[in-house]
Amino acid sequence: MPRHVFWKGHLRLSLVTAAVSLTPATTESAKVRFHILNRKTGNRVESHYADSTTHRRVADKNQVKGFPKEDSGFVLLEDDEIDAVGLESTKTIDIQTFVPAGSIDWIWYDRPHFLKPEDKIGAEAFGVIRDAMRANNVSGIARLVIYRREHAVLLEPAGNGIILWTLHYADEVRESIDTLEPKKKLDSDLLSLMEKRIEENTIAWKPSVTQDKVQKKIKALLKSKEKSKTSSKSKSSPAKKSGGNVINIMDALKKSLASEKRG
Repeated sequence: MPRHVFWKGHLRLSLVTAAVSLTPATTESAKVRFHILNRKTGNRVESHYADSTTHRRVADKNQVKGFPKEDSGFVLLEDDEIDAVGLESTKTIDIQTFVPAGSIDWIWYDRPHFLKPEDKIGAEAFGVIRDAMRANNVSGIARLVIYRREHAVLLEPAGNGIILWTLHYADEVRESIDTLEPKKKLDSDLLSLMEKRIEENTIAWKPSVTQDKVQKKIKALLKSKEKSKTSSKSKSSPAKKSGGNVINIMDALKKSLASEKRG
């Protein structure tokens, strides 16, 4: 698969600078995407911005960003006003701060990207920055404008390259929820049984573990419909209702434990 470069600029640490490029580490290109069609004509349906009161279409030149005021109405902001409060340079990843490697909790991580040098001249400078972070067991913190907004980013050495993660902002991460703890001490036999179950079902990591089964079924359905060349609606069997009584997990574990002892 060809490398999809969607950002080019420079990586800078102190006086060391390297020309670099960013490639998203994940992709959704393999997912099935549907278009909304007009059932009668078979043509694609387009979406447009319309005035909520007059219901008339609003031209691009008349569209403006607004923030609701407490009393009524909106505070209007032009695109150049919003751009003016952003980073002075959107083409430089300037590492200013470092944190111990692995010290940021997973919940702050957003999107991963591959950061690589763009030319042989910058490769040496890039390698110096990468290896210096690795030697000190730290990750770099910087800011970068991608996806049409400014992000805090984390840079982690990885192999011959660097993984750049966009990070969630502080107001995007909720406080952790306290977990209810049982009042009585956990049954040691039940705990031992659960540990055994976990051990028996532990496997080595492989990408197929996260296979999207729904996408696989949709692709098979599309292939089947294309092959039959029919426009009739597919007849799908109704989903089985999950019924029955709710089984108490402690009772289920005790029965399982008892059957193992009898065996």
